[in-house]
Amino acid sequence: MKQLTSAEIRDLFLTFYKDKGHDVRPSASLIPINDPTLLWINSGVATLKKYFDGTETPENPRITNSQKSIRTNDIGNVGVTARHHTLFEMLGNFSIGDYFKEEAIEWAWEFLTGEKWLAFDPEKLFVTYYPKDTETKELWEAIPNFDNSHLVPVEDNFWDIGAGPCGPDTEIFYDRGESYNNLAEDDPENYPGGENERWLEIWNLVFSEFNHMPDDTYVPLPHKNVDTGMGLERLVSVIQDTPTNFETDLFMPIIEKIETLSDGIKYSESNEGKVSFKVIADHIRAVAFAISDGALPSNEGRGYIIRRLIRRSVMHGRRLGITTLFLSDLVPTIIEIMGDYYAGLSEKLDFVQSIIKNEEERFHETIGDGELQLENTLAQLTEEGKTVVSGAQAFQLYDTFGFPLELTEEMALENNFTVDNDGFEVEMEKQRERARAARSNEESMSVQSEALQAVTSEFEFVGHSQLSSNATIKAIIKDEESLDHLLINEEAWVFFNRSPFYAEMGGQVADSGGIYDGSELIAEVNDVQKAPNGQYMHKVKPLSMRLNEGQSYTLVVNGKTRLKTNQNHTATHLLHQALKTILGEHANQSGSYVGPDRLRFDFSHFGKVTDEELKQIEQYVNDFIENAVNVDINEMPIDEAKALGAMALFGEKYGDVVRVVNIGNESIELCGGTHVSNTNDIGTFKLVSESGIGAGIRRIEALTGQAAIEYYQEKEAMLQAVQAELKVQQTQQLLPRIHQLQEELKEAHSKVESLSAKLLQEESGNLFKETEEVEGITFVSVVQENQSADGLRQLGDVWREKQASNILVAVSNQDDKATLLVFVDDETVAKGTKAGDIIKPLAKLIGGGGGGRPQMAQAGGKKPAGIQDMINAIPEAIKATIKEA
Repeated sequence: MKQLTSAEIRDLFLTFYKDKGHDVRPSASLIPINDPTLLWINSGVATLKKYFDGTETPENPRITNSQKSIRTNDIGNVGVTARHHTLFEMLGNFSIGDYFKEEAIEWAWEFLTGEKWLAFDPEKLFVTYYPKDTETKELWEAIPNFDNSHLVPVEDNFWDIGAGPCGPDTEIFYDRGESYNNLAEDDPENYPGGENERWLEIWNLVFSEFNHMPDDTYVPLPHKNVDTGMGLERLVSVIQDTPTNFETDLFMPIIEKIETLSDGIKYSESNEGKVSFKVIADHIRAVAFAISDGALPSNEGRGYIIRRLIRRSVMHGRRLGITTLFLSDLVPTIIEIMGDYYAGLSEKLDFVQSIIKNEEERFHETIGDGELQLENTLAQLTEEGKTVVSGAQAFQLYDTFGFPLELTEEMALENNFTVDNDGFEVEMEKQRERARAARSNEESMSVQSEALQAVTSEFEFVGHSQLSSNATIKAIIKDEESLDHLLINEEAWVFFNRSPFYAEMGGQVADSGGIYDGSELIAEVNDVQKAPNGQYMHKVKPLSMRLNEGQSYTLVVNGKTRLKTNQNHTATHLLHQALKTILGEHANQSGSYVGPDRLRFDFSHFGKVTDEELKQIEQYVNDFIENAVNVDINEMPIDEAKALGAMALFGEKYGDVVRVVNIGNESIELCGGTHVSNTNDIGTFKLVSESGIGAGIRRIEALTGQAAIEYYQEKEAMLQAVQAELKVQQTQQLLPRIHQLQEELKEAHSKVESLSAKLLQEESGNLFKETEEVEGITFVSVVQENQSADGLRQLGDVWREKQASNILVAVSNQDDKATLLVFVDDETVAKGTKAGDIIKPLAKLIGGGGGGRPQMAQAGGKKPAGIQDMINAIPEAIKATIKEA
């Protein structure tokens, strides 16, 4: 076996399959594009699903990649086991209806054992297969130098995730030797494919040869596929002969950097600390790559995962004695290890570090909030005579405050409490179930359509330059059947040899329109989609005449709606550039809608866009419209387009020759959509909303042209209604009138407060007459309904003036919240009793906290129902301060 670095192993794999005619694909973003079933890209095949289920046909049916992936369903095992990771790289080779089992098996063996490649000892390799797949068994037995006794049948070797492609698989294992055999010889798991450390699975070859139909039957696939996956981390561990994946060159430089930041703790000398080193090294890789791909910390979805990984890392850092911000300092080390292959991370280093540092700072603040909440919980449990923090309470701290379970356990133990860990796990599982229910099967695919894949006729899109065209029907597909005609009022997918209709792609909606026979409208076009082999297929419904395969008709796009769509599409390009110019280069597109009615643009950004920024963004676009800038559209080689600085839209795949939309040499994007020829054709641009849609993603909606004018007209009508309501003749008089009403309202409030103060003065005799005493200190407690904090302060002024007692405790219930103020006279403060000391235990009883000066302290609470209990606890709270004094 050769001694190789992780970078050399990755390069060898891709080179090997490139030599076998495979298209080497770069690693796709971790954020899935147009796939709501996935939270993250979780395997090499995840980015190729459209090819496997037949919705699209690749230019080259042979594909290979090293795909960065994230799986987060077992975060708790990271660092505990030898090979659990959140982020990992999956090496894979794929065949889309091309080669099948024979080549896949031969090439896998060649790569693993060939002297030019990995040069594994054949005697170290074992193979499992699906027992009913006798073809795979025979192919392995025919491999030169393969020991047939190393071939093991395993019933589980069948890859099936529900409806869609499925089939048997064969797994390759490496025998690490008896030193890794930690199981007894008679253990039922002591074999290749069992749960053990000796025989390590390094490669899985999946042969998709069946369609799993919705009715749970299995039929042969129209096009058989090969999908393989080999974890780079695991392969490197075998080649570098390390006990776990973490001792390889993919992780050790990160661990060594953590050592320099820790409190003198060394990884090699540590026992419990090893887990913390591993967790941090694993999590920071996932966080860095996820942020560089556009995901940002938040309280939901992907953002929640990033936040959770960062917080777990911070907590494990504390175990190593690291109490300062440190995670962002690890990112350059990741770049040293992986930056040559993943250049995108290097390019976004500053941005990634700033996001991680900001999130770390926020978590340090959160720890303080969580500690306060836990203190309140422990105090409440003490009063109830309980000594166990329930699973629900611990989970609320974890879920609402981001407070880790480990820290809850530590603080609970310090206060002689325990934590119901089983109950916590029950709550955690409920959350997992909610997350699973919120999205579909993470690896789901569609059932292949043989009828659509069978259409291979030539096609030309002419819609960039014309809205009508003569065209001949080449195929009609209805319910998986190929027809030679389509009857009136039936609906089917119709393929033409050319079309002016734009198919739904890249966020732009499909055109609508009609099909004519001469001047007569005979059918309507209700949808246009891209077929598996690249043609545009039209959903057509004949109105007055049947349509026949091989016959020619005139296709006409609805020009009015196309123009509106063009206006919105060009405005979207300008908006994208405006966001990058004003907010920063990180504001990348993460989704869009471009239709005749409006435009919607989703983009990555870590905070709310301010009103001033929105104003600048809108002005940026309208300046281009006013200046009547030509929209230049040209086709050119992709390298030439990149040299121009053209921006590729997120998730789109481009060929060697691309279409470049250039607006004033400022907005330059690769785009196949339709546009206006001059920015002045947009008319006007109006931003109507900006909002967060989760996981660090913001959304802007806007209108152009006539839709924007109608929006302005609606606002004008509303303004006129307000003028009528306020009885002003001109718009210019509105603000002075509003200011006048505000002053009148302010004056009225002032009068009310003055009257309230007089009433308090008059009622104070009654309010302060019931004085109580605790060890020589007198106090008065007053409960007022619907009184503000200001009102309670005025009551305190009256109390102080009357010298009614040594202490006043005033509380009010208003809007389902409690407001508490404690006043202490100077003489009592001098003896050591302070308002803040009294208010702290009282505030907990109304579900809050607070503080203030020795003479006065204020607190707010969310549990007004606890006011009476709080009143009852005043003597004990005062007595505690006397003892302390």
